[in-house]
Amino acid sequence: MEAETEQKIEKTVRRILEESDMDEMTEFKIRKQASEELELDLSKPPYRAFVKQVVQSFLEEQNQKEQAAAQKDENPEAEGAQEREYDDNGDLVICRLSAKRKVTLQEFRGKNLVSIREFYFKDGKELPTAKGISLTEEQWSVFKKNVPAIEKAISKMESRI
Repeated sequence: MEAETEQKIEKTVRRILEESDMDEMTEFKIRKQASEELELDLSKPPYRAFVKQVVQSFLEEQNQKEQAAAQKDENPEAEGAQEREYDDNGDLVICRLSAKRKVTLQEFRGKNLVSIREFYFKDGKELPTAKGISLTEEQWSVFKKNVPAIEKAISKMESRI
C-alpha cells in the first residue's frame, strides 16, 4: 500500500472516529463509511488490517488521555508530577507490560539503561530474570527512531493474514 493512500485512509478514519459516538460506532461501520468517502474497498485484507491498526491506535490514545485526565482530577495539586514507582532494586519502573514484564530505567556501571525484562517473585521480592534486554541511551535512541519502520513492517505482516 502506498504511503499517500495510507495517509488518506488514516486521516479519514481518525476524522470519522473523532466525530462519532463511540458507544454506537463499530470497526465495520468505520470501514464502510471510510470506503464510501474514499471510493476504495477497505474490506480487502491489506486495507482492513490497516484500518484496524488505526482504530486501535486511536482508541489507545483516547484511553491514555482519559487516564491522564482521571489522574489529574484525583490529584490536582500534583500537576505534571506523576507518582513514580521503584522496584525492589531501586530502579525506576517506567511501565508494566504485563504481570511479569516491565520497563525500567536503571544505572549500571555509570551508564543509564532502559531494561525490558521478565520478573518473578521469590520470598516476597520481585526479582529480574535473564529473559530481557537492557539498552544503553544510544541504543535506545536508535531503537526509538526505528519504531515507525517496525510498526510499518508489522502492518505489512498483518495485511498478509
